Amino acid sequence: MSKKQHSTVDNLQVLFEDNHLIIINKRPGDIVQGDKTGDKPLSETIKAFLKKKYDKPGNVYLGVVHRLDRPTSGIVVFAKTSKALPRLNKMFAEKDAKKTYWAIVKNRPEEPEKKLVHWLKRNTKQNKSYANIKEVPDSKKAILRYSLIKSLDNYYLLEIDLETGRHHQIRSQLTAIGCPIKGDLKYGFNRSNDDGSIHLHARKLRLMHPVKKETLEIVAPLPNDPIWNACL
Repeated sequence: MSKKQHSTVDNLQVLFEDNHLIIINKRPGDIVQGDKTGDKPLSETIKAFLKKKYDKPGNVYLGVVHRLDRPTSGIVVFAKTSKALPRLNKMFAEKDAKKTYWAIVKNRPEEPEKKLVHWLKRNTKQNKSYANIKEVPDSKKAILRYSLIKSLDNYYLLEIDLETGRHHQIRSQLTAIGCPIKGDLKYGFNRSNDDGSIHLHARKLRLMHPVKKETLEIVAPLPNDPIWNACL
């Protein structure tokens, strides 16, 4: 994972900020919350950013609302107040926050748009989810809709709307239809990206502001690489 991929206090991509929340364009390589790697999580970088920006003494409050897989890029929402956090958590849990992803895949899907329904079974040892056509023990129902929005020279750009939020859902379901995401070795792509990323980007988010009750629509710029650039 190359160094340039990580967010720092000085290069943090802030898409929206007010008193109650801060929305970040996560770089591939950032971990949202601390894990066993011991790498500095994005949450700590944002705290340091807020502390510096507002010259705050003491600790900065920041609540993690949801996560994105480490090799994925795009929109992540954090709460800046203890009032906003449970409201945002509820919105994400009840699917009131509408998330749209872009994915670059190896093969053209058989149909240009489709609703996919699978039953995902998670293997925690492998940190991987397997998509099944029928329900199996300990599986969870996973639903997404995709549409083909652009054909590139060697790849295809899909737009994906999630109806459920399961572990590695997009990666697992797209692989199940023969369309692994570029760079995603874990889910069947034939080689990794040089920087360890995968071409999956949380592109758009629509949600109600937890305090002001206004609709927020956020779009995250794509990572700067030749294939993403070809999508615009």
